[in-house]
Order: sequence, then C-alpha cells, then structure tokens
Amino acid sequence: MPVRRYLFSLIFFCYKRPSIMSQSSTSIINYALPEPLLDLLGQYLQEQVTPKLDIDPQQLAYRWVGGHRGRLEPLAVNLFLSLDDLHGIDTQKAKLVQNTRQFLKGYPANHVLMTGTRGAGKSSLIRALLQAYHSEGLRIIEIARDDLRVLDKIRAAIRALPADTDCRYIVYCDDLAFNGQDESYRTLKSVLDGALDSEQDKLLVYATSNRRHLLPQLMKDNVNIYNGQTDEVNPYETIDETVSLSDRFGLWLSFHPMDQNTYLHIVRHYLSLSPNRNLDNANDVKESNNNKEENKALPDNIRAAALRWASERGGRSGRVAYQFSRYWIGQAQLAAEDNQS
Repeated sequence: MPVRRYLFSLIFFCYKRPSIMSQSSTSIINYALPEPLLDLLGQYLQEQVTPKLDIDPQQLAYRWVGGHRGRLEPLAVNLFLSLDDLHGIDTQKAKLVQNTRQFLKGYPANHVLMTGTRGAGKSSLIRALLQAYHSEGLRIIEIARDDLRVLDKIRAAIRALPADTDCRYIVYCDDLAFNGQDESYRTLKSVLDGALDSEQDKLLVYATSNRRHLLPQLMKDNVNIYNGQTDEVNPYETIDETVSLSDRFGLWLSFHPMDQNTYLHIVRHYLSLSPNRNLDNANDVKESNNNKEENKALPDNIRAAALRWASERGGRSGRVAYQFSRYWIGQAQLAAEDNQS
C-alpha cells in the first residue's frame, strides 16, 4: 500500500538520523511529519491494534460488533422464553440440556451443531438455556459467521478470567455456513479441535445452520471423481475437507419439519400465554392445568386461521406458530379496544 510505505519511510527517516535530532528545535520542526500524515498514521495504528477484551462475569450475554477490530458489546437479554415453551423438539432439547449441564458442572461436554429446517427452534433453545441456567453460571457470547477470526481473542479473554470465576461461556454462532472460497472456517476448526490449546473447560461453541456439513457439497464434484475428470491426484481429500468442520462438533442435533398436530399444539400454547385469554366472544382459548385440557383441539375459527397462516408462509414450524399467535392476539386486542371506543 503506497500510503503505508510512505508513512513508514518518513518515520524511519526521522528516527534514524541522529544529526537531525541534535539540531535546534527549528530544524526538528522542519522534519516533523505533516499533520495529515500524522492523522493517517494514528488511524492506521488504531485499526491495527485490537483493544483489550474485558469480560464481566456478571454480564449474562455479549455480542461481538465492529468486525475484526471490534469489541464485545453487552446485551440486555429478555429472559421471557423458557424451555417449557418449546414444544415438538423434546429429544433435541433433552440432549442439549444434558450437554449444557455437564458443561456447567465442569464435566466433559461437546461442542454442538444444530441443523435442519428453518424456524424449528434452534436459536430459541439458546435463549431458553440462558433463561434456565444463568443462575448456575451460564453466559453467552454471540458472534457472527464473518467475525470468526476473533475467536482466539475471545478465548484468550475467557482464559484470563480469575481462576475462581464460576461462569462458563457458550460462544453462539447463528446461521453458520460457508461457501467454497471462504477460508474463515479454518479458524473455527482450530478452536473446536486441532489447536494445542483447543481444549478449554470454560468455553464451548454452539452453532445453528440449515446445512449439515456447513461447506457446500456439489454433485459435479462426485461426477468428476467417478468419471476421472478431476485434476486432483487425491480427489476424495476434497470431500473429506467439506465434512471436516462439522465433524469437529461432538454433538449433532437435527431438526425436522413438524406435523400439523404439533404445529396446532404450539399455536395453542402461545395463545394460552396471552394476558388476555378471552381472544374472542366464545372464549376460545382458556388456561389449562392438565394434559387433557392442553391437548383439546383449537376452536374451528382459530384452527382454520392458523392452518391458512402456515400455508401462506410455506410450511409449519414453531416460528410460524409464534408469529401467528402474535398476529391473532394483536388483532383480537385491537378489535376489543376499538369496540370500547
């Protein structure tokens, strides 16, 4: 970069000439760097020097912001979502809770990769875990896929915490996936398993993705291998590379599309959480205290509206059920307010 070379050459010239430094102050001023260059130098140094990361164990969650030279920003977390609010994913929830409890107790635990259909509750499980176990020392650091290169800095900051700190940190990356030209996944590979100091008892990585192997697998690669059209001497090593990242997650949790009954059950659950349960003139959704009442079918008008909502959204999921409940509760409350005015 021309500007960078020019800055360094001027610094070298000023600091490597003793005769200049021994002259009068007037001569020194003549060889001082111009103000614009000083500003450029200060900006460059500020960009290259990463600020020290300070982690407060009392803070429940952080988010990395600002790219490669960014910082950890404290988050004000809403802990309204509990594990009991997540339905239709009992098997995945039980495995994730068990792994997290092992981690919090200081027992061996695995990095987790949650993959599968969109809106099935992968991200919601992370928020629900924080709600359930923050009092036992669970903390979350959210990081975007494009910022994975700073994982080593975060890991060093966690390692620098006092030895008597009881908090344990889950680095959470949502929607993790890479294209064939993206090299940032190699940093994540080293953190997960591979670096000499990759084993840490106070840090785990939990990631969600709609793609199981995280790196793209192309049909043409297989065709080229079978037809002998590839230029690689060992073409199967390319396939091994595409699955090497996901293999370093010790626990895989797969999420699948839900059936209609599960979807309607989730709709009913979210509607029952409304402060105003009298959602229409027929008092359609009532608070229930037993399983038989909980499994009772939705009224026909709500059932039809929920199914139509899912059809318009292109599928059934916990996210779609939650969004429908917000629509239904909101329009019912607005209609009630309009009737009173």
